[in-house]
Amino acid sequence: MLNRKDEPKRNGNPDEIIAFLGKGTRFKGVVTYEGTVRVDGHIEGEIVSSGTLVVGETAVIDAEVSVGTLVCGGKMTGNVTATDKVQLLNPAVVTGSIKTPALMIEAGVRFNGQCEMKGEGRTELMLDREPLAIAAND
Repeated sequence: MLNRKDEPKRNGNPDEIIAFLGKGTRFKGVVTYEGTVRVDGHIEGEIVSSGTLVVGETAVIDAEVSVGTLVCGGKMTGNVTATDKVQLLNPAVVTGSIKTPALMIEAGVRFNGQCEMKGEGRTELMLDREPLAIAAND
């Protein structure tokens, strides 16, 4: 039997990917997790986490998403709420509303929907890697 001192030490790195849904895989239902998850497959349903969701270029997400941070390069349909930030990378296609205090959109991204940026103090909006500071409307 292993004692606590014999257990392998965990890195504790919040950016370490703890799960991966690869290209060609499909999941339907509710996904909940802690940490960082990368998706290159298809998810339909709901995604809930205080951690980071990384959506790869081959991913298709049809879901209501509530996460800490979203980094998206794939196709997403549904509403997104991110408590920390949303980063949309080329060639992402996002259809739905986004609520986040910080939004970064790279040139070439297609975003069709509404965006609500509320937070404490200042909110950052980055378009094509040029930051603009915008006061939050609380």
